[in-house]
Amino acid sequence: MSESVISVTVKLFAAYQEAYGLSELMLEFPHGTPVKAVCDRLISEHPELNQWRDVTRYGINLIFVAPDTPLKHGDEVVLIPPVSGG
Repeated sequence: MSESVISVTVKLFAAYQEAYGLSELMLEFPHGTPVKAVCDRLISEHPELNQWRDVTRYGINLIFVAPDTPLKHGDEVVLIPPVSGG
């Protein structure tokens, strides 16, 4: 593996999980990519998710982070859109 490419595990919830029909993805990004790029990629593959872009929160390794937080190889990323229950 090149040092300029990192792999991350993306845990999918709510609308993201519904769009993909999966609870987890493995994705590769260039070194130094911000976590918001994960959301950008998912939306590019499933444009119906765009409605959640501005309200999605990001987590890396069980800690909420800012959208511009850089990813590291092996990170576990979560995208948390608003959820409702009843």
